[in-house]
Amino acid sequence: MLIAIVVIDSGESGAGKTESTKLILQYLASTSGQHSWIEQQILEANPILEAFGNAKTLRNDNSSRFGKYIDVHFNKIGNIEGARIEQYLLEKSRIVSQNDGERNYHIFYSMLIGMTKEEKKKLDLADADSYTYLNGGRTLTCQGRDEKKEFSDIMAAFKVLNFSDKEISDIFSLLAAILHLGNLKFKGGSANHSDTSEIIDYALNEKISKLLGVNKFDLSEALTKKTIFAHGDKVVANLSKDQASESRHAFVKGIYGQLFIMIVTKINSVISQNKMPSRGTIGVLDIFGFEKFDINSFEQLCINYANENLQQFFINHIFKLEQEYYANEGINWSNIAFIDNQDVLDLLGIKSLNIFALIDEESKFPKGTDFSLLSKLHNQHNKKDSYLKPKSDMTPSFGIQHFAGEVFYDVPVGTLTQRVAITTCLRQNRITERGRLIESRRDKPWTHQVALFSLATIAVSTSWLTIRLMVQGLCVMETSK
Repeated sequence: MLIAIVVIDSGESGAGKTESTKLILQYLASTSGQHSWIEQQILEANPILEAFGNAKTLRNDNSSRFGKYIDVHFNKIGNIEGARIEQYLLEKSRIVSQNDGERNYHIFYSMLIGMTKEEKKKLDLADADSYTYLNGGRTLTCQGRDEKKEFSDIMAAFKVLNFSDKEISDIFSLLAAILHLGNLKFKGGSANHSDTSEIIDYALNEKISKLLGVNKFDLSEALTKKTIFAHGDKVVANLSKDQASESRHAFVKGIYGQLFIMIVTKINSVISQNKMPSRGTIGVLDIFGFEKFDINSFEQLCINYANENLQQFFINHIFKLEQEYYANEGINWSNIAFIDNQDVLDLLGIKSLNIFALIDEESKFPKGTDFSLLSKLHNQHNKKDSYLKPKSDMTPSFGIQHFAGEVFYDVPVGTLTQRVAITTCLRQNRITERGRLIESRRDKPWTHQVALFSLATIAVSTSWLTIRLMVQGLCVMETSK
């Protein structure tokens, strides 16, 4: 008989979810009784995932900026025989900008401190304060973190998980390219009554193209022009200086997103290589907590929507279904009142013309803007209790009354109209592994819903016993399906 258990590690940001997940995995490995190489490989995945997916925020020095689900497989005598990791909703906006007091992902700082002078020279790397993408939050250090030791741990973990020297080299080449791309500057011009742009530092452009394994001309064209396909025809249009800068940001986010997926895929190819049928699984879901910052972006909206789904899952199983069982069995009990957040879920992503659907729709319109989106949101949802409209129509934001409090989400000018990510000419560069790695399609606004739906169904579809760990230390609750 297959036995499945899911541990949902929940709580607000900084409550200790990431540390709890590590302790759970260590406990499972220690109690398995085998102390095998596969157990060590599963544990060694954590330093890599933390380096590439965690960052310092205002509330947490080691905040997970992605959701992960780790499925640990056991054989019939209780020994660990493998695992599989699923990743969700990596916060890619952090690559190009950070709030004051926050940092980019740990790997960049660890890399710049942990590499030898020769290794840094090969990638033409300097100190962290030399890079625009690392200075957005005006915070380069993190108290209590030993960046050099952590880099050593990351390199050791790469070896344990069978990353080849070439794969490791390509990873750091891409990270270096990202840092150099952030320093790339554009100048504006005009031609045929339209704005144009060009790269100022051609030497830097050549350096980046070598790191990416692509043609320097293709890179320049991709960042300063856009290609539109209409009715079978190909039209190449110039980008303005500001549009080229945004195109570069989108390209960088695409590179890092694909790199992260590649790393997780590689880890899974090692830790799930055992093809023996498992007799039981224990899944651990480590999902980002509810967030509210001075500036809240689309990522915060997705994160908080995921938490709304988890909250509804708990409400449904702990209050709704449990009280239905009591009523059906004729048990005498006092009805427990609770706040149902279903209306927030309907507003955000379930009912027709929900907020995510309107964002998706507006992004497809050639002349759609941030303010046209806000106008549609206000007109459609202004009368709903969970929707909050700013006092001024000129304020580029909208608010949601979440179960954990109200949050206003900024819609900065240019975000919606940024439609150039990784263009066709770059996708055609397949000269090297790095060229294949950066091949990607533009992220669509609705892709987050696929990930969120997957997150919401994990506990229901895989478990007969669901355990909610309240990281705040309030309680541990077990429910049987």
